[in-house]
Amino acid sequence: MSEAWRERLADARAGRQQKQRWRTRRMLASSASGSALDFAGNDYLGLAKDPRVFEAQAEGARRFGAGAGASHLVSGHMEVHDALEEALARWTGRERALLFSTGYMANLGVLQALADRHTAIFQDRLNHASLIDGAALSGARSRRFHHRNTRDLENLLARSECAHKLVVSDGVFSMDGDIADIATLVEVSQQHNAWLMIDDAHGVGVLGDNGSGCVGSTWNSVEVPILVGTLGKALGTGGAFVAGDTELIDHLIQFSRSYVYTTAQPPAIAAATLKALEIVQGEPERRAQLNANIAYFRHEALHLGLPLSDSATPIQPLILGEEARTLSWAVQLQQQGIQVGAIRPPTVPKGEARLRVTLSARHQHDDIDQLLAALHHCQHQEALCSPCV
Repeated sequence: MSEAWRERLADARAGRQQKQRWRTRRMLASSASGSALDFAGNDYLGLAKDPRVFEAQAEGARRFGAGAGASHLVSGHMEVHDALEEALARWTGRERALLFSTGYMANLGVLQALADRHTAIFQDRLNHASLIDGAALSGARSRRFHHRNTRDLENLLARSECAHKLVVSDGVFSMDGDIADIATLVEVSQQHNAWLMIDDAHGVGVLGDNGSGCVGSTWNSVEVPILVGTLGKALGTGGAFVAGDTELIDHLIQFSRSYVYTTAQPPAIAAATLKALEIVQGEPERRAQLNANIAYFRHEALHLGLPLSDSATPIQPLILGEEARTLSWAVQLQQQGIQVGAIRPPTVPKGEARLRVTLSARHQHDDIDQLLAALHHCQHQEALCSPCV
């Protein structure tokens, strides 16, 4: 490595470490080992650890092979992929659905395929990074409206002279856990002749009728023409999909570079997802248990005076403010065998570092009590040290 490049990497590392924003990976020996309580992941319905999903994946591998071997447009598109796309379309009330390898690739692929320098994109300020990056990749003129502020969006749309306008929002915001005002986004978009794209990564499986998300069959493809969902969160497997009318899907198959130029999703994953989707629709008690856990955690956390955000979803952030404070709490929790995400800038705005607590249908009240006791211990330790500050 040249000295100039070495210095550049070292400067970047030092800068991030100085701000206490350096990220590290935690390695688990086995996801099923049960050695730590997981309040950091997105397995909202516990399907990633469901034996029926395990077996469906194993059977998919035995039948179709471990990998697809090629892109969808070469020889990698198998009947199990087709069956999953049809099932996802039915579930979300759309004509068609298209599989992508990841949610990030789905968002990049949609925005790159639909938008160009003659397009105006309007995004919520707290949208996921993949949506922000997709807009930049497209070359479109991009504006960001204040979080969940549809009046600000309306003002931006009214000033735009672009013939092709695209409004983009998360369905459930991944760091705050709040939900987009879909009804008003639909209304404002239609008033200004704009298409609406919702990334419902954290809503599908959890919200709506049959777990179809905050859009699902509630809003049709005229109202929400572009619906994105992921399979690696509530469905417990991996990959993503885009659902919409036939014209949209045909366009993406032809022009979405992250679809055309990548190997198809492993067929075993598609088989596992079909089983997970069957369970989501057939076992509403999982969502009932999840909602009960959310209500229990919020009630007890508010009683303890924890800095809880206003969220009715499995994402329950505790805003601690400073990076050092957030890391300290996360380390204390880890020492007690509890995994919680320590989220710091640039993932969230400066001064809004937080613990991102995520709840699952697999959690028992005893698990949540253990988390609450550990959080209370963090409060107590902080109070003891406060005179020294």
